[in-house]
Parts: sequence; structure tokens; C-alpha cells
Amino acid sequence: MNCQPNLKRQVYKWININHPCLLCDECAEQPYPLCVACEQELPWLDEHCLRCALPLPMAGLICAECSRRPPAFDQVVAPWHYGFPLDTLISRFKHESRWPLGRLLAELLGHALRDRFAEGLPRPQLLVPVPLARRRLRKRGFNQAAMLAHWLSSQLSIRCEAGALIRTRDTPAQQGLDARGRQGNLREAFALAPGHRLVDAHVALVDDVMTTGATARAIAEVLRRAGARRVDVYCLARTAKPGHV
Repeated sequence: MNCQPNLKRQVYKWININHPCLLCDECAEQPYPLCVACEQELPWLDEHCLRCALPLPMAGLICAECSRRPPAFDQVVAPWHYGFPLDTLISRFKHESRWPLGRLLAELLGHALRDRFAEGLPRPQLLVPVPLARRRLRKRGFNQAAMLAHWLSSQLSIRCEAGALIRTRDTPAQQGLDARGRQGNLREAFALAPGHRLVDAHVALVDDVMTTGATARAIAEVLRRAGARRVDVYCLARTAKPGHV
């Protein structure tokens, strides 16, 4: 059963710059429904770990966790840290089915990726969304990571394979678990779907938020074992460590 919504019908198309800003309702005066003032107020992520994008007090550093235990992925690209009002936008997209908000965030993420490609970030051959547990997919009705990946695919002209990864078992929700609990929760939870080949491929994993990085680490290991040459992670936001801003 395909639980994904029809994106062309459900999400309105932006055909001019006279639409209202989705945050303040003022005229956006941009090709996407977000005014310049509200865009500048988003919690942009500046100083961060060069590997996992963890917010850090200085730029150009590798965090202690990535230095001690290098992840299987090469680099995380996240335009924002998980703070207000971005956290509210993501929550409303994910839990209230506010798809125009997700479409807007995907558009902005695409802009950020284009800038990074122009600066020398290698361009992937394939976008793969993080699969959602079947129980949560039935409850929510859609996979927010798959929607983001499809929108990015269209915007960046990069192939998306939403079915490349499968959940081999339904795991409890990650919320409320510490880093070690999240890692144990995801052990052997993902696999490459039958018929998919990734030999010598550059793959970008797409998700909405990276918290501890346990999901990205687990999936990147699966993709590497399947032959992927490089694995990057594209997400909307990166959370800070507890107690840090």
C-alpha cells in the first residue's frame, strides 16, 4: 500500500511572489512563501562539526565523538540548528500534515545544497530517505523524509529511490532514549531492499532532524556494506547536545 500523499495535488504550487509568508502572513515578495525578515530569523547553523554538523563554539572543528568513533557517513549538511521557529515548523509538517511547510523547508534546503555544490561539495548520484517504521507510517499516513527526498530530487535533478532502504523490524520511538539507547534500539533495524545495487555509488541519506546521529550512523554502515563509495546526510536541522545551545 502506498501511503504517500499525492504531492502535485496536495501541495500548492508557487507561481508568483505575491503569496503570504507562512510565518508572519506578510507579503513574501520572494519565489517561495517566506519573507526576507523571517528567513533571516531562522536558527541558521554556523559553527559546527565538519563531519556530523553538531553545533560547536568554533568553526572548522571535528567534535569529540567523530574524532573518537568516526561515523560511516562522510558529511552532514544541515542549514539550521533545531531551535525556534524551525522546530515548530518541522513539528507541524510532521505531526499535523502541514505539507506546505515541509515543501518550503525542502526548497530552502535545496538552495543551501546548491550553494554547497558550488563551493565544492561532491554531488551525489542518489537520494535515499530514512524509512519510517510501518506502525508509525500507518498512524501518520506519510513518511516526512520521503517527501523531503522527492522534493529535493525534483529541485536538484538527483535521482531518488524511496524504496532502497527497508526497516527489518519496528523499533520503539527514539524520543526519550539516550545516545547508547538509540544505538541499541537501531541495531540491525535497517537493510538494503532486494534488487537495489549501490556498488561505487555516492549516496545522500535524507531525514528531517539529526539528534544523536544514531540513525544516520546505522544506515550509513548498511549503505557502506552494500558498496556505497561515499555517504552524505542531508537534513533540515541538527540538535545540540543537551544543555548546549
